[in-house]
Amino acid sequence: MTALLGIEGLRTTFQTRSGEVAAVDGVDLSIARGRTLGIVGESGCGKSVLSLSIMRLVPPPGRIAAGRVVFDGRDLAGLSAAEMRAIRGGRIAMIFQEPMTSLNPAFTIGDQIIEAMQAHERHASAATLRTRAIAALERVRIPAAARRFDDYPHQMSGGMRQRVMIAMALCCAPDLLIADEPTTALDVTVQAQILDLLRLLQRQTGMAIILITHDLGIVAEMADEIAVMYAGRVVERAPGPRIFDDPQHPYTLGLLGSIPKIEQDRDRLLAIEGSVPSPFDLPHGCRFHPRCVFAESACADVDPALREIAPGHQAACRLAPVENTAA
Repeated sequence: MTALLGIEGLRTTFQTRSGEVAAVDGVDLSIARGRTLGIVGESGCGKSVLSLSIMRLVPPPGRIAAGRVVFDGRDLAGLSAAEMRAIRGGRIAMIFQEPMTSLNPAFTIGDQIIEAMQAHERHASAATLRTRAIAALERVRIPAAARRFDDYPHQMSGGMRQRVMIAMALCCAPDLLIADEPTTALDVTVQAQILDLLRLLQRQTGMAIILITHDLGIVAEMADEIAVMYAGRVVERAPGPRIFDDPQHPYTLGLLGSIPKIEQDRDRLLAIEGSVPSPFDLPHGCRFHPRCVFAESACADVDPALREIAPGHQAACRLAPVENTAA
């Protein structure tokens, strides 16, 4: 299957007083049309910086230092600012983490959706844009869309604001949607509604989705393929069911162990000791070995590359493949 988006050796760095640090360090990923790629990991693993790198929205002093982001045959890292603006919001759209801070409180939601469309359709009439904006709100199931068109963000609930963000992202029929924590701070009922909506819109439009989250339950429900990130790198990548049935990286195993299972009676959930290392002080060898319960002395010397251990299943662990019954 031909990839719509291919990320090759992507390295995104930030210049600091202490020197240059890499928030994304040598990531390789791809996604085909109509598919969903889930990217998971703890806060600080580089998930959001990866999404901003795809969109060419990394704030200064950050920059894409190496690698390629190939979208439909074009390397986005090599495009001019004007060429990238024509793609961003049009063919590639993004839902940001917090809708209340992503929406401008001084403008109505209708005006903000129209502004997104005007960036790519400058010659459309105001009446046409209004009609299309209301249709976009109806598409994401906002009741009384024509009336809510003139509402301000503070007049809507968190779930409704998130639907507005989805409407804004999809108003230009993108080929790729990047959803960065699209259900953060929403209750479970609204979360389920948002995920159902994304699945429905994907079936209707055939768009690809990159779903960035720390919630493994969401990716289990949504993703065709899952990439697990740790300390700026992808440490495991596999089809969705295989990640849950046969995890091959200790970090993935630790994440899965932190999920309560109805069939297991435990006093305490498993926890991964420690925290994600600072990019200023990365450990030698495997970046996960200081927190890994399976670590051996050689793990402090060898920095394992992502390698295929089964068809379609890659892991960056010198001990893989292993027989796994703990998940």
